[in-house]
Amino acid sequence: MYTLITFLAFTTFVALYSWYKLRNEQLDSQDGYFLGGRSLTGVVIAGSMLLTNISTEHLIGMNGSSYKNGFIIIGWEVTSALALVGAAIYFVPKYLKMGLTTIPQYLENRFDGTTRTLVALFLIISFVVTLLPIVLYTGAINLESIFNVSEVLGVSQSEGLWITVVVVGIIGSIYAIFGGLKAVAVSDTINGYGLLIGGVAIPVLALISIGDGNMFEGLGKVYRAVPEKFNVIGTKGSVMPFETLFTGLIINQIYFWCMNQTIIQRALGAKNLVEAQKGLLFTGVLKIIVPVIIILPGVIGFYYFGDGLYSNQDLVYPELIKKVMPTWFAGFFAAVVMGAVLSTFNSVLNSAATIFSVDVFKRHISSEASDHQLVKMGKWTSTILALFAILVAPMVANAPEGLYQLLQQLNGIFFIPIASIMLAGFFMPRVSAMGAKAALFVGLAFYLTCTFFLQVDLHFIHVWGIEFLLNLAVMFGVSHFYPNHKDLHTGEIELLDLTHWKYAKLLSIVLCFITLMIYILLGQTG
Repeated sequence: MYTLITFLAFTTFVALYSWYKLRNEQLDSQDGYFLGGRSLTGVVIAGSMLLTNISTEHLIGMNGSSYKNGFIIIGWEVTSALALVGAAIYFVPKYLKMGLTTIPQYLENRFDGTTRTLVALFLIISFVVTLLPIVLYTGAINLESIFNVSEVLGVSQSEGLWITVVVVGIIGSIYAIFGGLKAVAVSDTINGYGLLIGGVAIPVLALISIGDGNMFEGLGKVYRAVPEKFNVIGTKGSVMPFETLFTGLIINQIYFWCMNQTIIQRALGAKNLVEAQKGLLFTGVLKIIVPVIIILPGVIGFYYFGDGLYSNQDLVYPELIKKVMPTWFAGFFAAVVMGAVLSTFNSVLNSAATIFSVDVFKRHISSEASDHQLVKMGKWTSTILALFAILVAPMVANAPEGLYQLLQQLNGIFFIPIASIMLAGFFMPRVSAMGAKAALFVGLAFYLTCTFFLQVDLHFIHVWGIEFLLNLAVMFGVSHFYPNHKDLHTGEIELLDLTHWKYAKLLSIVLCFITLMIYILLGQTG
């Protein structure tokens, strides 16, 4: 009963607070609906970015992976701080100067309209086929574990998961469809910091229990039992070899934090460059802290359960929650988990709707569409994509390497080709539109062939690195025969104050130093 009361109380508070903040917002304009009226502050941007990124595929998937593989998977998180530095110092100032609403808009300015449309369609497909179903399914697993939905409703566990997927999908859709980016960002801020509190509480409660009331003694016991699990340097045959940090991983991180519409849309909605840089760099700080929430509990899970859950690693985090969480706290944490699921789900829906409305509908279907029509089309797009994701979600169960690893493998289908042409657009003036389009399709075909047909004996992150180099070669080769004749001036629209934050460079240096020290200090453990 306490669980249900605290769950409803926190969920209702988030909903009412979001309504209060939005009651006077103009949500019928393009900027109002898709970019929150370009009024977001650094704290809101950081909270929304964190929760858009961290969802149940992390809580369940990454803790499941760390249970099995240890801290070597920390590379997914701490290297994000380096990419966020790049976003804050270089990329986002350029985006804001161009007055962008979507990332594909830049590609039309730099290359041509066809490149913009292709990337827009690639992004929409990647959202619906990969991210949305996995977010919904992992959220259902966690909520089923906390509330025993199937037991309460008297149905099978698979039916309980279906019901939970549908309910979460509908609630998330309501935020995205009726409130736009501002509703998503405001609710994310509360849920994001709730996730930090609730997420940190799980390992803290576990370590206090292990250490008989002393958290640090508990951590010492876990370390002494499995010191090898704390090492961050992955061996060649591991799930994340150390060498991958220098091949495909850095390309993936640059794409995700500097070019991914779902993430960058928050920075594009900033009230000025100072707030955008604050939001990006504060997110970098949070990403350094996040392993305490999404990696350490998995290692603690190994201390408790041994290798008994190796065949079903995605159950480790739910089982740990059952073991250490007091009843009075379970409802709050369930609400935070629900918020994490809703955040990523409705953020991706909002981004997909933005891309379809601005980059596809307005360009190819109704060039004279008003802001009101674009917003209406965005709402219909969100509705259709949400229904599709709900239907597909249960099909992602039983991924052999865990759900997080599956998500990353699927992301590579689209992320690396798009990152290749984006980076070429910024740093390689000789690359032409024809070269960019050729690289998109060659990269796509190469990755699909290597990953799903040939099954090459090479880590998929290394495949990303090879694909990136192949894409560069294709772009330069094709551009030699079809040279670039377009003016590279990508346009400037002075919509915002573009003064840089005075502490941006200092905080960037600190984040780079901390990332380096994590690898130096934890690389010697075990």
